[in-house]
Amino acid sequence: MPLCLIVGCPASLKSTRAREIKEYFETEKQKTVHIISENAIIKNSGMKKNQIYLESGKEKMIRAELKSDSLRLLNKNDLIIMDGLNYIKGYRYEIYCATKAGRATQCTIHCSVTKERGWEINENREDKDEIYSKEMYEALWLRFEEPISTNRWDSPLFAVTDYEKLNMEELYEALYEKKAPKPNQSTQNPPTQDTNFLFELDKLTQDIVAEIVSARKLGSLGPVKVKNCTETVNISSDINASQLNRMRRQYLNYSKLHLDTAGDLVKAPSLFVQYLNSVLSE
Repeated sequence: MPLCLIVGCPASLKSTRAREIKEYFETEKQKTVHIISENAIIKNSGMKKNQIYLESGKEKMIRAELKSDSLRLLNKNDLIIMDGLNYIKGYRYEIYCATKAGRATQCTIHCSVTKERGWEINENREDKDEIYSKEMYEALWLRFEEPISTNRWDSPLFAVTDYEKLNMEELYEALYEKKAPKPNQSTQNPPTQDTNFLFELDKLTQDIVAEIVSARKLGSLGPVKVKNCTETVNISSDINASQLNRMRRQYLNYSKLHLDTAGDLVKAPSLFVQYLNSVLSE
């Protein structure tokens, strides 16, 4: 169940590389390939790129959806390509931990261009909605945390410039012929005890979201206390019920994929609250 993480500054031909990889693996290796595109998620949100990256809360939601949609599709044979900026090393580490827990192989493609070349590509886009403003372009370059091959979550790392060809055969070997890393204690949990675990987890997370929404309607502006949980949900006032339910579905999808990831039902409220706080603090 391989995953290919595309990383790069704005206008570094990331989507072009994603399409090249998809075409090669489908035509030469007869693999099913799914591209999960950050740009497509942004378009579906009804907002513009510059608007998304200007507001951290909106950007967090896009990143969370990109991660959720990608991990949900993991299976034994299909190749998943995460096409986006993916510029935060902590975010890349989260992806690595998730694929490691699922015994999946992973590699990183760093699309590298000079700042001047990237700006040229950006200005010449046919789709005007895809063009970054000068201010946002510069800001994203400053935010970018370059992948490093010695970081286990960035390895194996394939760096390619705009004028180079990606070595597809080496990429195939890294994804399909290399053994996936063994899960360690931090990515494993005891087996689920309850045969109705997923049904109960669904109901439990619905109740927690309802508690949060109810607290907000009553005018509570600080951290929200959740029943059967010692921790509070640190949620900002601009997060609505729809966004919370989307996060809830992401958590359930992840739990269904790994079955035992969410732990037992006694721990489930705390684990779900921890998940919410983690997503909301990205």
